[in-house]
Amino acid sequence: MTKPIFHRVVVPVANRDDAASTATALAPYVENTDCSVISVHVIEKTGGAPNKAPVAKLEQRAKDIFAIITEDFDTTGIPIETDLRYGTDIASSILDAAHDGNASAIVFTPRGGSRWRKLLTGDVTHNLVTNSGVPILVLPDREEQKANATRPQPSKKPLDR
Repeated sequence: MTKPIFHRVVVPVANRDDAASTATALAPYVENTDCSVISVHVIEKTGGAPNKAPVAKLEQRAKDIFAIITEDFDTTGIPIETDLRYGTDIASSILDAAHDGNASAIVFTPRGGSRWRKLLTGDVTHNLVTNSGVPILVLPDREEQKANATRPQPSKKPLDR
């Protein structure tokens, strides 16, 4: 028998906004289930180059990110684990966390960023999807959907001919 997709999910979080939007998107799917969540944040190590910020500052930032997702799940009764990773390849670090945690899926909301930025920095989503042996589930960002719903829509007037 196979495990349900929301049995034990790894939730990668990159920053505070990402943690909040991912928690909001995931909560309706896991409420009243026996799901457990492993929230993963990766501190990117540079290959020999000086780090962008002191490690202590990056670790504190990770604690703040984990606090957001933990708070958002406090009332659901869903057990939350946090997993701080260090790595030169973010996607590989997330996949390692999924395998180490015996995850049934990796679940996240899409992150913004231009195509140029993704080309220059590497596209974590693409690398996860193409290299994972664990199911990947990308949830819609509910906050973004709400914002789009309240924006005025262009009128659809017939073209004058």
